[in-house]
Amino acid sequence: MTNTPLPRRYSEVPGFNVDWDDAPTPSSPPLERSLIDNHELITDLARFSEALCTESAIRKKWRLSEDTWELLGSSDELVRAIEEEKTRRIRSGTTKCELAQQHILRGPNVLATIMDDPKANARHRVDSIKTLNAIADPGPEAAAEEQRVIIKIDLGSDTRARGQEPDPADVVIIEATPRHGTPKQIEADHSEPSDEWRR
Repeated sequence: MTNTPLPRRYSEVPGFNVDWDDAPTPSSPPLERSLIDNHELITDLARFSEALCTESAIRKKWRLSEDTWELLGSSDELVRAIEEEKTRRIRSGTTKCELAQQHILRGPNVLATIMDDPKANARHRVDSIKTLNAIADPGPEAAAEEQRVIIKIDLGSDTRARGQEPDPADVVIIEATPRHGTPKQIEADHSEPSDEWRR
């Protein structure tokens, strides 16, 4: 008769002994809780409620079945999380920015309609052409229109008058971009404080 030792019962961390049939299975959070904790999904659902994306786009992105979609709508906690996210997006300006981006896409079509309309005022047609041109290529032309002020101060004119070669260090060149505004506004920005109070 052979002596085979009886298997020792595993008493360490439950769930890690795969040989035992009675090992507890690891638990996963309920589906509703995992959806509520997913901030990206909550943001997408807030965008859906603001009409910034479609139901089919969300269901396709997150691979949500019909049952899961119904579960989303019936969960009060999830609806509350979506409402809080909508409020946060409104206060931060994210909703306004995304709505403006959607609406501005129609702008070139409107401009093209004005440009092609023979009954439109000629000035309006020219303005729409200029605006479409600026939208199509804002690069080099916008940079070329930038004004520059170059001031050259030559302190070596007296040496030239004597017939000597001037020192290059005697020439000061200052380049600047002018500020936008009227001369009165610029003067007001740099004026000394009033001495009216001393009189």
